[in-house]
Amino acid sequence: MKFVDEAYIDVAAGNGGSGCVSFRREKFIPFGGPNGGDGGRGGHVFAEADINLNTLIDYRYARRHEARNGEHGRGSDQFGAAADDIVLRVPVGTIITDVDTGEVIAELLMPGERILLAKGGDGGFGNLHYKSSTNRAPRQKTPGWPGEQRKLKLELRVLADVGLLGMPNAGKSTLIAAISNARPKIADYPFTTLHPNLGVVRVAQEQSFVVADVPGLIEGAAEGAGLGHQFLRHLQRTRLLLHLVDVAPFDEGVDPVEQARAIVAELKKYDPALYEKPRWLVLNKLDMVPTEEREKRVKDFVKRFRWKGPVFQISALTREGCEPLIQAIYRHIEATREPVPQETDVRFEAPPPDTAAADDDPRFR
Repeated sequence: MKFVDEAYIDVAAGNGGSGCVSFRREKFIPFGGPNGGDGGRGGHVFAEADINLNTLIDYRYARRHEARNGEHGRGSDQFGAAADDIVLRVPVGTIITDVDTGEVIAELLMPGERILLAKGGDGGFGNLHYKSSTNRAPRQKTPGWPGEQRKLKLELRVLADVGLLGMPNAGKSTLIAAISNARPKIADYPFTTLHPNLGVVRVAQEQSFVVADVPGLIEGAAEGAGLGHQFLRHLQRTRLLLHLVDVAPFDEGVDPVEQARAIVAELKKYDPALYEKPRWLVLNKLDMVPTEEREKRVKDFVKRFRWKGPVFQISALTREGCEPLIQAIYRHIEATREPVPQETDVRFEAPPPDTAAADDDPRFR
């Protein structure tokens, strides 16, 4: 399935049905009075987060979504039926923005979360609504109110705990395939990932975290060069960034330190908040470096890069060093995870002691 993380749609709620002007006409009842019913409400348009979806491709080609109008009122005290609502199912992590005003309507982060996008119009009043002791034969009615219409932008930001950052061919896809069940395209020739991949890393029973692999960045990505800048939004919800660096580049004339500095510069240009996120340095493809040269090359890289944070040495292809990295990531995520508030059951909550009542009670004297 094609990965689509942005779409523009038009939503239109249903119009309300018009009221009816009608009078009761039966034999031997010359003055039956008004019996025109009200119109029905137009259908609403909702958006609901669905955990089974991971792309917005359904809205790339179907851009117009309209709810039905409410039924008109009829005679014999018959009110019009309300129209059915329509529900647009979107992936968890979708941000819905009003294109005309720029207002963020909702950010659906929980499965099953539902938000109203466009409200259906109320039904009009029939002449039954206007009868009174002084107005016994009203001929007034009102049309139904129009439903809301909006032009919306849907933007998907994947929910991941860890994001992989680096140049093309740094080994991000190989790493996510080595530590999770994700199966991105991997080959023995240089190419770049074209869409993000998510992988669930199982640390132990009931212990896991989610890793996001996005297309590699190149110099000038913040100005629109390459593909990586289009997917940096998917890293904005992560808690930790892993900066993967190829210490044995395919081209011997390429300096890994310069590439790493270019990535950091592009990250700062794109979003300063993303730049301030916790970031670890992961030196990959050490299996391509002779064993006796590894320590020297790693020290030289860290010194020239002027890196003060955590450094991990791995080989995603042979899984060397991956297990300590996984354990360290899980400990960091658990340490930064917000505690879930526990709801107390009021039935078992002890009431506060009433000291005043105890002083007045003769049994306590």
